[in-house]
Amino acid sequence: MQRYLPTLARILLAQVFLIQMIILIVSFFSNPDGYNQYRMGLASLGLPGIFAPLIILIQVVGGLALLVGFKTKFFALFMAIYAVIISFLLHLPVLQYLAIAGGLLMLYLNANTAFSVDNLKK
Repeated sequence: MQRYLPTLARILLAQVFLIQMIILIVSFFSNPDGYNQYRMGLASLGLPGIFAPLIILIQVVGGLALLVGFKTKFFALFMAIYAVIISFLLHLPVLQYLAIAGGLLMLYLNANTAFSVDNLKK
């Protein structure tokens, strides 16, 4: 059981980023002007338009990497830093994103999880 709990943690942390992006991308397809509204929402927070595709790319790539366990140590640390930065930039609930970053840092320390691409290479 102890062997599989880090895998469950990795999957649950990945879903935070992936489900958020799935909802966002579905909203783009359901509303013809959805992407522009997303960019305008970011602009209202003082972020230039380049941040819209950058945020989407980081969350999709980072979330998928965590989900399958590819370069887990790197992506756990990267996404922890990203979670803290994005919470301040987008005025998101800081304590919630600090908790996510804490989970990602624990994953960084225990990156060797079952059912991961990292383990297939060994």
